[in-house]
Amino acid sequence: MTAISKSGFIIRLPEERWQHIIARHSALTNQQSLVLATITEPEIILDGNEGALMAIRTLEIGRVLVVVYKETSNKDGFVITAFPTRRLNSLTRRIQLWP
Repeated sequence: MTAISKSGFIIRLPEERWQHIIARHSALTNQQSLVLATITEPEIILDGNEGALMAIRTLEIGRVLVVVYKETSNKDGFVITAFPTRRLNSLTRRIQLWP
């Protein structure tokens, strides 16, 4: 499974990573397409830790989906994790990279 990031990188979501995500966040079971769409069409992209990016999409008022991914060399990259959250204050402290 792959998605194209706003900067044109092919971002992979390997099965191992997907199993990691749904083991910790069962609400995302059967939501692979939403996770990938969040990379392709995020509402905002924030600066993550250690060079990672955080694509954000609203799920409902006061709740967002965060997809953390890394862009590497040769226009390639991979998903680190994804999770829904209501902790919007922790996100607003980060640097907004896009738009």
